Amino acid sequence: MAQREQWGSRIGFILAAVGSAVGLGNIWRFPYMVADNGGGIFFLVYLLALLTAGIPIMILEFSIGHKYRGGAPLSFAKMNKKFEWLGWGQVLICFFIAVYYVVVIAWALSYVYHSISVGYSDDPSGFFFGNVLGLTDDPMILGGIQTQLLLPLLIAWAINFAAIYTGVKGGIERTAKILIPMMFLMVVFIAVRGVTLPGAASGLNFMFEPDFSRILDFKVWSAAYGQIFFDLSIAFAIMITYSSYLPKKSDLTANAFTTCLTNCSFSLLAGLAVFSVLGHMAFTQGVDVSEVAGAGVGLAFVTFPAAITTLGGAAPLFGVLFFLALSFAGITSLISINEAAIAALMDKLNMERKKVTIAYHVVAVACSLLIVTGAGLYILDIVDHFTNNIGVVFAGLIEVILIGWFFNLKSLREHIDAVSEIKAGAWWSFCIKFVTPIVAGYTGIMTLIADIKTPYGGYTQEAVLLMGWTVVAAIVIGGFLLSKTKWKDEQYLLTGVEKGVNNDVR
Repeated sequence: MAQREQWGSRIGFILAAVGSAVGLGNIWRFPYMVADNGGGIFFLVYLLALLTAGIPIMILEFSIGHKYRGGAPLSFAKMNKKFEWLGWGQVLICFFIAVYYVVVIAWALSYVYHSISVGYSDDPSGFFFGNVLGLTDDPMILGGIQTQLLLPLLIAWAINFAAIYTGVKGGIERTAKILIPMMFLMVVFIAVRGVTLPGAASGLNFMFEPDFSRILDFKVWSAAYGQIFFDLSIAFAIMITYSSYLPKKSDLTANAFTTCLTNCSFSLLAGLAVFSVLGHMAFTQGVDVSEVAGAGVGLAFVTFPAAITTLGGAAPLFGVLFFLALSFAGITSLISINEAAIAALMDKLNMERKKVTIAYHVVAVACSLLIVTGAGLYILDIVDHFTNNIGVVFAGLIEVILIGWFFNLKSLREHIDAVSEIKAGAWWSFCIKFVTPIVAGYTGIMTLIADIKTPYGGYTQEAVLLMGWTVVAAIVIGGFLLSKTKWKDEQYLLTGVEKGVNNDVR
């Protein structure tokens, strides 16, 4: 049994964890979620969600990885062999996300190049959907591989491969130390320049103006808690894996607070950057901000490029900085997603990192080619919806129920308190046992009912069944099947037994 790798420094771990949490969603999803759900009211509920769900689950996952020293499947198996399937389900979620997430990074990298000449200025929408994506008319019509995306796709995979292949300290930590500070500086530059542009105030008002009539709107609360799950990379194996590389003497609660607050601060900063520029765009066109604001890929690759073109001679600089920041945010998250899967395979197969990394990437790169076909955006949209809104939410729900109600939660709390200055008090146990299950359960069940009643996104039943429900089935069934395979080296599990950790099971 090989000795487990460790981070080189605390700041290295924090930057890697922040790099995982800060992703594409912070830049394209958070600003619109604020604007679309009551502005300042959403932000207040979001902060409450951070305190009652985000930080408690982050502390929980840090404590699991740190105490049981393994990826998600190994850690859950050490807690209780019957929990192992949940770890593999989370690993499969990581795999499905990775094969489409890398394609969005490829889009961003290609836009770094196109921003130099502002090639999208004449028709941002036609440029993105036509020139870049070669979008077909239907998810079932693949339309062939879009060769213009192959080079940026391979660049994204190559950076990811190099970081993971060279190990936790030499690759993942070093990459985070380079990319995260650069990303923050670029977004700070855009935000500072953005808020000084004419019309920026109207954009910020659109984003933050509180709509007090929506304080009791359950959709606002559901959106805020859903955004916390989406933002922090919790409930799909990553933070358990990353914390398993921490030294024994590590302040878990301080690390969790730092990671969560840094991530949410970045979301706020990205909102300032995006909506100040959109406010300027609305000002130059003489329209309301609501007429130019959008969400999802439309905000990042259509609306924001259109806004950039209103900046005159500064447009190329703003374009390059924005899409480089988007690329860096995506790459550091992609590395964490793949590392969670690779670490789990290394544990199970007792194989060295380099062999597993090569084998994993051969499969993952091949699968990602499907997302660079003409139907890639449709496939991405459907798979993303089902993996995140159903897969991640229910994985998180099952996780807190199993650990909160069928495991000795007090033993984890004692482990946290033994190494942390800020103690996990009764509030933490209350959130894990009551608050998070109620909110995650409500969010997940409402989404499930909606998807059963009506095919997601207006797609055909055939497409949703093939690309959505099949993925959910693969996560559930695959998790159970993988948990039934034998561990190459049973010592991994015996380590936990010898130390008495399995006595924590109720």
